[in-house]
Amino acid sequence: MQAIILAAGMGKRLKELTRDNTKCMVKVNGVALIDRMLNQLEQHNLSRIVIVVGYHGQKLIDYIGTLNIKTPIVYVNNPDYDKTNNIYSLALAKDWLCKEDSLLFESDLIFEDSVIEELISDPRETLALVDKYESWMDGTCMKLGADDSIEAFLPGNKIRFNETKDYYKTVNIYKFSRHFSETHYVPFLEAYRTALGQNEYYEQVLRVITMLDDPEIKAKRLTGQSWYEIDDIQDLDIAESIFTPDEDERVKRLQGRYGGYWRYPKLIDFCYLVNPYFPPDKMKDEIRASFDTLLVEYPSGMHINSLLAAKNFGVRQESIIVGNGAAELIKSLMEHLEGKVGFVRPTFEEYPNRYDSEKSVSYVPQNNDYSYSADDLISFFSDSGISSLVIVNPDNPTGNYIPKKDILRIVDWCKDNNISIIIDESFVDFSDEEDSSLIKQDILDKNKHLFIMKSISKSYGVPGLRLGVLASGDSLMIDKLKKDVSIWNINSFAEFYMQIAEKYNKDYAAALVRFREERKRYQKELEKIEGIRVIPSQANYLMVELDPRLSSKELLKRLLIHHNLLIKELASKTEGKNYLRLAIRNTEDNDVLIAAMKKEIKLT
Repeated sequence: MQAIILAAGMGKRLKELTRDNTKCMVKVNGVALIDRMLNQLEQHNLSRIVIVVGYHGQKLIDYIGTLNIKTPIVYVNNPDYDKTNNIYSLALAKDWLCKEDSLLFESDLIFEDSVIEELISDPRETLALVDKYESWMDGTCMKLGADDSIEAFLPGNKIRFNETKDYYKTVNIYKFSRHFSETHYVPFLEAYRTALGQNEYYEQVLRVITMLDDPEIKAKRLTGQSWYEIDDIQDLDIAESIFTPDEDERVKRLQGRYGGYWRYPKLIDFCYLVNPYFPPDKMKDEIRASFDTLLVEYPSGMHINSLLAAKNFGVRQESIIVGNGAAELIKSLMEHLEGKVGFVRPTFEEYPNRYDSEKSVSYVPQNNDYSYSADDLISFFSDSGISSLVIVNPDNPTGNYIPKKDILRIVDWCKDNNISIIIDESFVDFSDEEDSSLIKQDILDKNKHLFIMKSISKSYGVPGLRLGVLASGDSLMIDKLKKDVSIWNINSFAEFYMQIAEKYNKDYAAALVRFREERKRYQKELEKIEGIRVIPSQANYLMVELDPRLSSKELLKRLLIHHNLLIKELASKTEGKNYLRLAIRNTEDNDVLIAAMKKEIKLT
């Protein structure tokens, strides 16, 4: 068996990285793509490696000459690399295709070793390597039959995105038998080139072949192996975090992204917090139906969007402001505070991070659950001299919850002591208490010192829309904040969501009931795992304490590296103690995490 690598392209989308180098010479974590690929092929005793070069071809040849590759390498030159596509490059290597069985690669790929092993070890002679379609993928896709037959071959411009749940993406790695190349691929390649010219793609030939009664080629489905195609600098950045050989560095890089994990193949995010049962499909369909309009039309300004928020939450327009996520409103509000500000720690760090640490007073509960009551807060802050108090309820990461009647006692105490109070109730809808929200006009009117923050992203499961609200009876402060943020601080999709949200209130209530049931089940299953202690929570996450023999950082690393699961490790929030925060997702995802935790803890 031999390998053929197509490496003639210019890689224009990588811009300055390919100005003086061919694409496969771009380095991922200090190692050029071609260096990595050739060394992987070196392990399989191939008869030769045929490389089609073009753009900066001699520079590539010279570079490969420094790599000490023992397998014989043959170079084929494509002088017209700037006027042709890869169908021409492969056509130049057609005689080599007919010499023996071949592995075919594009040179802009990075993959783990087992990808090649899977393809070679499969007894079927002619295969197209594919992976289940995910939203980060681009290019040619397939629809497959139960027997791995290729029922449809879809180039990128023919993809129907409403059907992608049935698609498999070509990895651009193939295994061709000599017989297939001689009787099928090369004859069709020549006919296709003659009919349509050189500026086409070799996958188009495969598309024609799959229409035959006996195309010979089947699909080979990957089963979780890592790979990535590098077309631009964002692809390169992601590939470096996936394929860094240093496991600690990989964890650090992923944590430092603060989201965007849909770009990571098959990663399940138990770090960031959403509602797993909302929005419903019908609501998503309604948003999709208006996609074209929302994409090309400007959103309304702050005046209209605060009116929409007022409608949804049953308060007056002058009592509420809409933010580009709660984070925008937190920043603006904290910048308007003066004097000492009280915080409960550990907590959502966006609040204390937005204020002067020298003017911050922190209460840290002195128990292993980090639990506290209204009386604890009143007692601690009574002689602290604070002018403002921030409470996240339920708190993050502990899930500690102060019932509504007790929260109102704190609100009254703050009024009596001339203290403004900010209550973040982003997670309060998940609590077991009915009617737990403080966003009520009568409460706001009686308490001008009260500010209530709510993240729509977390409660309603739409973090991509970036929506948050802040409500207060202090209309003068609300007006100041409205002038502080941009007039167009949310986009048309977020505005449309608020426009239709009321129609789905019953769905939201049902989702919360379903969620609370899953939280109970999830907690019980976690409690069965030896070595962890689950701390009761009224939020959409659980904080757990690990046995001293376990390391929270090590467990985080194992779950990410071995199971593609990302969790939140809390050492920095708990003075180095052994705690994790686990998001509550749907039953299927939660069971995946439970099984992985059992396995990794058992191995400790």
